[in-house]
This record gives sequence, structure tokens and C-alpha cells, in this order.
Amino acid sequence: MTAIVNRINSAARRIPTWVVYIVLLLPALSLLYQGFAGGLGRDPVKGLEHALGLWALKLIVAGLSVTPLRRFVGLNLIRFRRAVGIMAFVYVCLHFAVWLFLDVQIWSQIWADIVKRPYVTIGFAAFVLLIPLAMTSNNWSVRKLGPAWRKLHKLSYVAAVLGGVHYIWLVKGIQIEPLVYMAIIMGLLVLRLRWPKRVTA
Repeated sequence: MTAIVNRINSAARRIPTWVVYIVLLLPALSLLYQGFAGGLGRDPVKGLEHALGLWALKLIVAGLSVTPLRRFVGLNLIRFRRAVGIMAFVYVCLHFAVWLFLDVQIWSQIWADIVKRPYVTIGFAAFVLLIPLAMTSNNWSVRKLGPAWRKLHKLSYVAAVLGGVHYIWLVKGIQIEPLVYMAIIMGLLVLRLRWPKRVTA
């Protein structure tokens, strides 16, 4: 197991971060193509909206996984965490844009939906929390904010939970997939906690 992890770490060090951005952008391009080609079902707008939101949640989960993987497995993907986080925000923006411009369309109804529909309220709250994180995901902000940068970026934990709740409330009835995502998110957050070391006699 250790040998495999070492090989992955060695290969990861040779991969430029711009490659990660390009690879993570490919699903969005594929979904847009499918939407225009009629490959997203009878309601392509809803299909595109759902798929983009799901990819955003997957990338949020991937970002949360980086620290536990390094701590418990030794897999060091920390240099890609910023790219994953930024691309998660990109997918959230695309998800929001499809809902805003292609789904709702009626501008007077947008704020009413945000206020009256709990799953929209939760999703919009997660989107708002991610904005300052995306804006400060750069070296200049890290230097300028200092220790406050880490505190600010802990909002990603709250945004992840809100994203999971948004998915659960979005679907009709009880479905396994949203619950699995929520369980993974909560499990990853628990793994990030600093557990006190046992004192041996």
C-alpha cells in the first residue's frame, strides 16, 4: 500500500496544476454539448442544472478529502486543493446560472423562490458563502490575511453541509444518493477534527 501511495505522490508532483483545471472543466463542456444535442432527457434545462450541481458537490467532497487522505493514508494532493476548490465554485456558478437564466427566467420570481423554497434558500446560502472563498483563493490573499485566511476558509465546511442539505431537499421523497453524499460530507468533516492523543501509562 505504501509503495502505491508513494508512486501516486511522485506522479502528482510532476502534474502541473493547470492540467487539473482543464480536466475538471471537461465534464461541463460535455454536459453543455449533451444539452444542445438532446442527450439530457426531455427537460434538458433541468438535466443540465442537476448535473452541474452534482459535479459541484462532487468537487466539494473531493476538496474535503484532501486533508484526511494525507493524514490517514499519506496521499499528498494538497497542491491540487485550490484548483479543485475553484472548479467547485465554477460548477456552482454554472448551476446557479442555469437555474437563473434558463429555468426561472422571470426575474420577479427569483427572490420569491429564494425566500419561499427552503432548498433554494439553502443552496443560495451555500453559494454566497463560497464567493469570499473563491475570491481569496490566491497567494496574495493568503499573505494579506495571514491566520485569518484559514479561519475564513473554514466556511467551506458550512457550505459543504448546506450543499448536502440542498441536494436532500431538492429531490422528491427519500432517495439514497443524496443521503450518501451527506454521510460522506459529515464523515470527512469528522475526520478533519483534531482528536486528542491518548496518554499511555
